[in-house]
Order: sequence, then structure tokens, then C-alpha cells
Amino acid sequence: MTTREAARLLGVSIGTVQKWVETGALAAWKTPGGHRRLRRGAVLGLLSSHATPAGSAADAAEFVAASAPDYPVGPDESERLAALRRSGLFGSGPDAVFDRIVRVAAQLTDAPLALLTLLGSRRQWFKSRLGTELAETPRAWAFCNHTILAPRLLVVHDAAGDPRFAANPLVTGPTQLRFYAGMALRDPDGFALGALCVLDSRPRQLSSGQRQAFGELAALAADRLRGMLQPR
Repeated sequence: MTTREAARLLGVSIGTVQKWVETGALAAWKTPGGHRRLRRGAVLGLLSSHATPAGSAADAAEFVAASAPDYPVGPDESERLAALRRSGLFGSGPDAVFDRIVRVAAQLTDAPLALLTLLGSRRQWFKSRLGTELAETPRAWAFCNHTILAPRLLVVHDAAGDPRFAANPLVTGPTQLRFYAGMALRDPDGFALGALCVLDSRPRQLSSGQRQAFGELAALAADRLRGMLQPR
């Protein structure tokens, strides 16, 4: 199939199909004339996943590991994304308990921005948020990429001086983020689906008491997350 035919069948733009090809979500090759062609079976397979937990065929690409990610990933990234897809949480509606936890996290740490994030292949999506109108960021911008690989609370005192984050658009751009603290949220199988985190535009630290209390709050968020998931 041509990319135009695939886009028409899937109900998305040609640009979206091209992005899926580039990320490996759809296999394709080029003709001698330089035109992309896709196997009909692969396109139909993606179409059949239209009823994914996140609600559309376009979302299916979120659960396919990027072939050359521009962000750090663990060796279990494909399995982690499959677990995220099974959870049905990515792109789901608001949850009053998560919203309350995020509010308490902000109050506890005196932070203007608090999030409960879920990390797809292309996007960091906010299941709950306080202090921002944004509902998501590109996955490559996510501080939580490092959090889900960490065994404990990750604290960044000044992102501008940290080589992992100094060039991040959230640091260099209008938001001018500097401080971050986050802890991974794991499903019953141990896969880190996202994180509870707080952020600030000024460099700062957490007291030992704040660290301990934040860890307890993240544990409550993880318990809530696991309680929402259907048994496998």
C-alpha cells in the first residue's frame, strides 16, 4: 500500500503514517523510484488495534518501542510499553485520588508544579497535573525518563547544571525548569509505567523529612495505580 492508502484506511494523516514508519511502528520499504510502500497485513494489523485501551489506532504507536530513541530506556522498554498498554491508563479520564495525591505532593514540597506522568513511546502524558495547562510533552523532554530507570527517589537540584538536562527545552525554554524530584510508579509486575514528580523554576533541595514523606506519597500513588489494574 502507499502511505496515502494506508492513511485513508487508518483514518489518520499521511504525516502520521510517515512518523509511524520512522519510529518502527509500521514496516515499510522504498521502491526504486524512492516511494514508500507498506504491507497491507501490517496496516490491517494496526487497524485491528483501533480499540486499544488508549482509544484509537493512532495511540497504538505509543506502545511500540522506538527503534532509535533520543531518550534513555531500559532493556525491558518493549515489555514496559506492553504493560502500559494493558493497563488502559494512558489517555484515560481523570481520577480524583490521583488528583488529590498530586495536590498533596505540591503542598508537601512547596512546589508550583506537580504531575503524575505516564510514559508512552512518543509522549509523556499527564494523568494528573497541577500548575500547568499542558497535558503532555514529547517523550524526549521527560525528566521522568531517568526516574523510571532509578531504584529510588530521583532529585535534580539544578537542571541547568546537570548534563542530563541542561539542553532540555523545558530548561532552556520559557518554563525555565530547574528543580525536579520524582519517583517511579510500578505495576504489579514491577514495570515502571510513569512517575509522581514535582518541579520548580528555581534551584532548590528537599529536606530529609520531605524526601521521606514524598516517598510515602509516591507509594500511595503506586498502590492506587496497582489497585486500578485488572488482574492479568
